[in-house]
Amino acid sequence: MRPMQERAYEKRGEQYLLIKSPPASGKSRALMFIALDKLHNQGLRKAIITVPEKSIGSSFADEPLSKFGFWTDWQVVPRWNLCNAPGGDEGKVGAVKTFLDSEDRALVCTHATFRFAVDKFGIEAFDDCLIAVDEFHHVSANPENKLGAHLADLIARDKVHVVAMTGSYFRGDAEPVLMPHDEAKFDTVTYTYYEQLNGYKYLKQLDIGYFFYSGAYADDILKVLDAGEKTILHIPSVNSRESTKDKHREVEHIIDELGDWQGTDDTTGFQLVKTPEGKVLRIADLVDDEPAKRDKVSAALKDPAQKNNRDHVDIIIALGMAKEGFDWIWCEHALTVGYRASLTEIVQIIGRATRDAEGKNRARFTNLIAEPDASEEAVTEAVNDTLKAIAASLLMEQVLAPRFNFTPKKPDSGPVEGFDYGEGGYKEGECNVGFNEDSGQFQIEIKGLAEPKSKEAERICQQDLNEVIAAFAQDKTTIERGLFDEELVPEELTQVRMGKIVKDKYPELDEADQEAVRQHAIAALNLTQKAKEIALGNDSDDVAAGNTALIDGVRKFAMDVRELDIDLIDRINPFSEAYAILAKTMSEESLKQVAAVISAKRVQLTPDEARDLAKRALKFKQERGRLPSITSPDAWEKKMAEGVAFLARMKAEAANG
Repeated sequence: MRPMQERAYEKRGEQYLLIKSPPASGKSRALMFIALDKLHNQGLRKAIITVPEKSIGSSFADEPLSKFGFWTDWQVVPRWNLCNAPGGDEGKVGAVKTFLDSEDRALVCTHATFRFAVDKFGIEAFDDCLIAVDEFHHVSANPENKLGAHLADLIARDKVHVVAMTGSYFRGDAEPVLMPHDEAKFDTVTYTYYEQLNGYKYLKQLDIGYFFYSGAYADDILKVLDAGEKTILHIPSVNSRESTKDKHREVEHIIDELGDWQGTDDTTGFQLVKTPEGKVLRIADLVDDEPAKRDKVSAALKDPAQKNNRDHVDIIIALGMAKEGFDWIWCEHALTVGYRASLTEIVQIIGRATRDAEGKNRARFTNLIAEPDASEEAVTEAVNDTLKAIAASLLMEQVLAPRFNFTPKKPDSGPVEGFDYGEGGYKEGECNVGFNEDSGQFQIEIKGLAEPKSKEAERICQQDLNEVIAAFAQDKTTIERGLFDEELVPEELTQVRMGKIVKDKYPELDEADQEAVRQHAIAALNLTQKAKEIALGNDSDDVAAGNTALIDGVRKFAMDVRELDIDLIDRINPFSEAYAILAKTMSEESLKQVAAVISAKRVQLTPDEARDLAKRALKFKQERGRLPSITSPDAWEKKMAEGVAFLARMKAEAANG
């Protein structure tokens, strides 16, 4: 078993298991191991595997696991892989019932088939079954989401086992996947991107970046599309701002930019294009609406005989296809035009480039975004898209970063076994940064750090910091001020805004635990940003650097400041490095315009913000024996004093009627 599969298999006895693991890390094989154990050793009668679309059903085809040392093989009788059966989902519902009444043990079907079957036969029909949900992010706690509602009912009845698997599990997306009380029942197996890349033989670096263009994107495409790299290009949805509204013309234009069209390959349907250097590119066009043509191309891409042939295809152009479950190991560049609203979709697209393949040591994801245009009526919408793309990029960097374990620096602190503390080893009396290369985890000592007290707060600090960071980075006011407010005092974001987000997200935690979660989240975000800044160096045009550069960056930052303390971390603007990159990639005129749009709607203090500032002022008084001064040269002290004065004015006005 691969390390991730081993980790999941150790939890095979859990009734409810959530596997959070990147695309291409071997989740389908992990499920086979777990399902076989549940069927043979845990008394379950059936395993039902549900996938979002038929094409993914092939991931659960027969596997001779015993050939690799497992005690039995994975087998699905052909008639029970309903993804391969003709007809629509509703027509396959009867087959589910026939399967439940049969002697056979495993069935594969789509989410839709499973939904219809539960509607028709009731949840009781599935008692003592394992229900495995692949690409679990398709489920939602929204009552309109039938799969989510069925799952909640199955969990409430408590007579099934559930294994949920996803490569992109963001509760920070539009709606939660599960309600908190249901999610609490799941045991989680987390395998990070860092661990995945670290375990690969060839691919060691994954870069995330964005690039701005003006005019029509097809004119600027060659600035980011390198014909020498194996690329999946996702063109914008016809309804988006970036689209020219004629997707076929866009594809023709891209092909034209790449070179001279030589015709179509008879066998595969791929377009043949000769570049100025004389190389003939093989381009798969999945945008074509003619079913016969598109099916031919699609079939050629899935041809198992070509799976390991690097020269089979060079560029794939798609619109809605080739995202999740699409397996092309040679892809080096996932290039996406236009902002994607869903973080889940971005993770899935990036996942297309994260397969390990010989000779491929680096892969990248680029988001090509339209610069806001002063003449546009929709300039505010364009600015919003820009900010959201930056937020998504920050978040993806966080997802790819090694995992941070923060611990308060104490007089009796010592080295933790398994961690390398760099040159000179662990230093007594200083704040140390240790790193474990195998697990991809940092052990970082921070002076004055609050520790989580409750089990739930501890869990959040260990597993859910990215959820907190997602909510923070996607908060419009936060990112607007972080990027464009020249008078910003960083603590207004790191303490007040992040504090409010944690409080809203985890109201059940007490104040001390909320503060511990806030500190851990802001430390994770700011250390990644500082490390990236160091890794890139000030002259670099590259938008992201590899994992080792990030590790060195965290160490260097910790050494440069001599002492890592939480006050110092709170004084860092989390968006300053994103602004530096933005200033490099966007034209000066557009940048000014974005700043103007944002500053035009800047509001003064709100009563809620003033109350938060006053609370911080009270803490300041307890520590220093005096209230913050409005004339202080320290910007944060002055801001807290403004909050106190604002509240005093409000009270006085209320008293005077």
